[in-house]
Amino acid sequence: MLSQPLPGSSGDVLTTLPSAYLPHAATGLLHLPRFIAKCRYVKQHGSLPPSYAKNYKRGCDRFLSQHLGIEPTAVEKIVFESASDEEIDAKLLLILPADVRAAHWNRRYVQMGMTVAGREFMATALTAMGCADRLEEIKSVPDLMEFDERRIE
Repeated sequence: MLSQPLPGSSGDVLTTLPSAYLPHAATGLLHLPRFIAKCRYVKQHGSLPPSYAKNYKRGCDRFLSQHLGIEPTAVEKIVFESASDEEIDAKLLLILPADVRAAHWNRRYVQMGMTVAGREFMATALTAMGCADRLEEIKSVPDLMEFDERRIE
């Protein structure tokens, strides 16, 4: 039987966040729906659980923002000031470059964690979760998110 994360090993788990592999409908960008959802969670609850707060507007959120040439706080501000998904998308499209280079970003994103240093990070994270045996299957940072949020069995 394949191991599963030890309960609480990665902190609180928000299984309501969108899949790491779900593209943003208006741009095709992976991770943007997760970043928007985290901003919405902060808007509604004041903060994210510590397990997510440590990478909020950092990590993949920041890497995506850098790819787009914007600050992560710009996305947060749009979400905080918008009343609907349609309004968020319309405002985002005003600040994003005309060509978001979705294919370039998406390829980079799905390969995060596959470098030598990335594999070391993945091994450390999976070991802390009690799942060192899953390193060959959980190959990337998006895979790790999916696994932690129980979308990979």
